[in-house]
Amino acid sequence: MSNNSEIRDINLWESGERKIEWVKKNCDLLRTLEKEFTETKPFAGKKIALSVHLEAKTAYLCKVLAAGGATMYVTGSNPLSTQDDVAAALVKAGLEVHAWYDSTPEEYNSHIRAVLEPGPNIIIDDGGDLVHMMHTELTHLIPGVIGGCEETTTGIIRLMAMDRAGDLKFPMVLVNNADCKHFFDNRYGTGQSVWDGINRTTNLIVAGKIVVVAGYGWCGKGVAMRAKGLGARVIVTEINPVRAIEAVMDGFDVMPMKEAAKLGDFFVTVTGCDKVIDEEDFAQMKDGAILCNAGHFDCEIDMARLREIATESREMRKNIMGYLLPTGQWIYVLAEGRLVNLAAGDGHPAEIMDMSFAIQALSAKYLVEHAGKLEKMIINVPEEVDRGVAVRKLKFLGKEIDVLTPEQEAYLNKSVV
Repeated sequence: MSNNSEIRDINLWESGERKIEWVKKNCDLLRTLEKEFTETKPFAGKKIALSVHLEAKTAYLCKVLAAGGATMYVTGSNPLSTQDDVAAALVKAGLEVHAWYDSTPEEYNSHIRAVLEPGPNIIIDDGGDLVHMMHTELTHLIPGVIGGCEETTTGIIRLMAMDRAGDLKFPMVLVNNADCKHFFDNRYGTGQSVWDGINRTTNLIVAGKIVVVAGYGWCGKGVAMRAKGLGARVIVTEINPVRAIEAVMDGFDVMPMKEAAKLGDFFVTVTGCDKVIDEEDFAQMKDGAILCNAGHFDCEIDMARLREIATESREMRKNIMGYLLPTGQWIYVLAEGRLVNLAAGDGHPAEIMDMSFAIQALSAKYLVEHAGKLEKMIINVPEEVDRGVAVRKLKFLGKEIDVLTPEQEAYLNKSVV
């Protein structure tokens, strides 16, 4: 165990190693990259600080980057998503880890700081906490940063705000915006893993229930699609009129949350915004309504206010807290209002994260190869990286596609048809 690592229990490593090995068997892209990186060492001499939900798929990404020569400093991106046995397995493999399950806010921030203090050259972030601390508390380390990659929508929102204000001091690749990320990870990964978390936690049927999905971005589309497949009637709430029309044409009802609150049996927030479900909504809900969040931060359901107004609270099952409202009904919140698919489940399927983390690894490699040459602070994933991942994935799926003939390419490139 590294002298600098801070984890719950190194003796849990064997369980974590088995989880990582299972992921590896189901991640064709990352296995290929691990082999390539072992030979080419694109990160030789580089330090990488990583804050991503610390479970087996993330752990395998860390091992792939380490195979490429990187010195890894690893933490989680949510206090309830770290798996202690996986953290132990990484430490056993020689990586430095600062994370444990159910950390306090103070412990969480201390772990974020611990992976930054060695002075990273590359930052891999999920939600923006590493970048935020680097820009507010550890600014003296910024000159050593080549750039970073951001995994999720919430982090990109924070980066965009920093960039508009002129505060972002190093290039960041918007991994979440890559086609091979949001088309598959956000839609199919979130769609499946959210319902995995809900179903294993509640042990209740979804068929015949009313599910309210707050937000119809790529994640919301996946959650709504899977709810429909499970037999639910789905209501979507939105602030974007175009997305609202899309939800209607996809077969879902659309209405404001104030109306949907009266009808829902299950509520899933997927917006990245604050207080999407508030005190007024709580008061309108059915007795027994179940609430959960699939956005990055635990503010979409106003948990602070819910705890204040509840006349009684009680743990009903693991990861289910019941709150008795002054209006007389019980409502139930899963995983403390944190990311239900990770705080109450194992996150996205391995095959989905194979694509997302392949883009992370190749984007980090791109940053190293273009160190000092990137003028913009906000960078889209290069098309050759995005398409290259898709080409590799199709090959592993055993599928082929058509290729344009020279004549077809000439036809499409004509200025006048």
